[in-house]
Order: sequence, then C-alpha cells, then structure tokens
Amino acid sequence: MTSTPAYESAVAAAFAARLATASPASAVASQPSGDTGDAVIVTYVGEASAGIAVQILDPAALVDGLPDAALTERLHGALEAAVLPLGAGRLDDATFGDASSAFTHPGAQVFDLQEAGHVIGRIAVRMLRTPAAASGDSVRLQRIAGVEMDLAVEIGRTRMAVRDVLGLEPGRIVELDRSAGAPADIRLNGRVIAHGEVVVVDQDYAVRITRILENAEA
Repeated sequence: MTSTPAYESAVAAAFAARLATASPASAVASQPSGDTGDAVIVTYVGEASAGIAVQILDPAALVDGLPDAALTERLHGALEAAVLPLGAGRLDDATFGDASSAFTHPGAQVFDLQEAGHVIGRIAVRMLRTPAAASGDSVRLQRIAGVEMDLAVEIGRTRMAVRDVLGLEPGRIVELDRSAGAPADIRLNGRVIAHGEVVVVDQDYAVRITRILENAEA
C-alpha cells in the first residue's frame, strides 16, 4: 500500500497540539531507531486506518494534573485528537508495552515530540489503509485542512566541531553545503516536500515554489 506522508504528519501534529505540556508541543520528522522501549500503542479503524505508538521520554513534561494515572489514560485525549484527520472510525483501547516493531517498521513514519526545544517523546504512525482514490482528493484534504504544521525553508547545512561553534562571533561567516543560486528545501514538519527560491516581498523574506516533490523524502 502506498501512503501519503500528509496523513502521518497530520496525525502527529494533531497529537502534539493536544498534548498537555507547559508550552505548545510540536511533532518533527525523525528517523526510526532500534533503541525503543515501552510505549502506548493503539489502533484506529475506519475509512482510513492507522497504528499509532507513543513513547514519552519525560513524563514530567506532562502537566495534566494526573501524575499517578496510567500513561494510557493521560494520553487518551491527545490520541482522540490525533485520529480526527483520519475521518470517521473507531479508536481501540490503548495498551502499554513493547513498541519496538512499531517504531522500526519500514512503513512507519516517526516523529520527535518537542516542547520548548527539548525532545520529550516520540510518536510512530503507520497507515494501515487510506481512503480509496474515488472518494476524491478534496474530501480527504478537508479532514486535515485545520491541522497546523511547521513549514520551514532551509538554504543549507554544515557540520562544525564544538570548539568552532564556541568560537562563533558577530561577523563570522559560516559556509554552507549549497552553492549560491541552488534551490532551497521546503520542509513540512521536518520532511522535504518541495524546492524553491528565496525572494523578498514587501521587505520580508518569502519563498517561491519551483518544484513539488512527488514522493516526500523519508
């Protein structure tokens, strides 16, 4: 089955938006890792079906007033919000246990849950079924139209030793791994979805889309 990353990103973003943290949390695309432990695991069955696993690395970051409650109970509201972009369906009872297979499955999209710049957990979303194409793109997109996602423009990267980072000062030039005039990467929730060129509109920076990627980078 071929799945569009928009569904996984919408689920992760909706979960992060509902998560009870002191400051707004966000879901940033990450890479699968083999060092997973126990997590809250749940399945959603409907027109669009998905398997979701959530690992909270820092339970103290949750400010829901239920420190002694089971994690499945503390995350229930966020899980209900997470599946709203998938349309009508049934959210099965969540369980708590080993989620290594969920986070390492080749079909899963993994996101870091970040709050105030710190990673407080991870969420893995694997689409088990998406709506048939006959239902129409506009109908499917309406379900995730209200979900906010982080859109960022990246003009380049570089790697630096810690001593060089500590030596940064005003006026210092840091060379990036991209030549002048090369297209910038447009990232949705950390995933490259398009390329573009940086422009100035009314004295503000903007980006002009030059290419939409058919298959977003993993």
